[in-house]
Amino acid sequence: MNSTRRNVALLSACQAMLFTNNSTLIAINGLAGLALAPVKALATLPVTCWVVGGALSTMQASLYMKRVGRKRGFAAGTLVGIAGALVCAAAIWLQSFWLLCFGALVFGVYNGFAQYYRFAAADAAPADYKANAISLVLAGGLVGGILGPGISRFTVELVAPKFLAAYLALIVFALATLALISLLDIPDPTDAERASSGRTLAEIAAQPRFIVAVAAGAIGFGVMNFLMTSTPIAMSVCGHPYGDAAFVISAHVVAMFAPSFVTGPLVKRFGVLPLLTVGVLLNLAAIGIALDGIAVANFWWSLVTLGVGWNFLYIGGTTLLTQTYRPEERAKAQGANDSAIFIMMAISSLTSGLIVTSAGWEKVNYAALPLVALVGVAVVWLMLRTRAERRAAAA
Repeated sequence: MNSTRRNVALLSACQAMLFTNNSTLIAINGLAGLALAPVKALATLPVTCWVVGGALSTMQASLYMKRVGRKRGFAAGTLVGIAGALVCAAAIWLQSFWLLCFGALVFGVYNGFAQYYRFAAADAAPADYKANAISLVLAGGLVGGILGPGISRFTVELVAPKFLAAYLALIVFALATLALISLLDIPDPTDAERASSGRTLAEIAAQPRFIVAVAAGAIGFGVMNFLMTSTPIAMSVCGHPYGDAAFVISAHVVAMFAPSFVTGPLVKRFGVLPLLTVGVLLNLAAIGIALDGIAVANFWWSLVTLGVGWNFLYIGGTTLLTQTYRPEERAKAQGANDSAIFIMMAISSLTSGLIVTSAGWEKVNYAALPLVALVGVAVVWLMLRTRAERRAAAA
């Protein structure tokens, strides 16, 4: 158990470095894209490319780590991230929109590998500690929520051209991540785990719990990304300065991860499905607050509520997913889940830019409503199904 807790602490620190970089990218990618894009509707394309990089690599990352182990896999992904940050910095220096998109795509591969920090902790933890391990690793993102936007504010105009220093700062945190990864004590997969494939992905994906877990994680992440990505642009259009947008994004990222200190115990006490239900209700509340006005306070409260809702859906969905596969099946099950998440993120980041620049912030929020409702329906369906199965077992 001591080894488990040490790995959880190290992976939480890796998560802190990851989300310091991610929150920096969230704050600057759309604005850098807006400054360089040949058409304003393409402003969030660098964000989309960052997400697509993760989407294209996440299944391969999972299968690669099944062969070489988590430690070497995480190190390889981080090195690719450093290369991506260098390309982004070169793009800003050359004022090239398309090179920026390519650099963001490469950096996204790092994200594709690093999304497995939470699974690495859960897979090595006892059954009664899995939810806590997942939530504590994600709690590291709280540091990123504080550092990332603050660093972007400090570095965005530190040197000319604008945004150059902010992209170079990403490398510092990636190097710190490499140092942390070197201290991990996670056994490599056994020969039996490498050789065995278990059930087919179709069989695993047919389970009701798998369906709801993926829906909660993918749609929850998609809606969060859809609203978050368009927020800095919407605030700029509404006349709010960059400092206010960075403040809102910082509060949002903190709200995404601060609940992680209690989410695990909440899952243990009340169960996964009630937590997912609260996550859906918080998403609906966030949309309602956003539609109520365009003051900084509306953006702030909406994004904070959205962040907490995302936390419950993401941790709840991840915990539910761990109940659907055997050890030899984890690579394909986790890879399929995170591929779905990245696909939703890619779609949401691209469409948010198109909608916010052409139709406005209000329409962005209305477009998110049916997706949140779909997750709510899926959770209620699984609740009813689970109750029916319990009654049948007791009869």
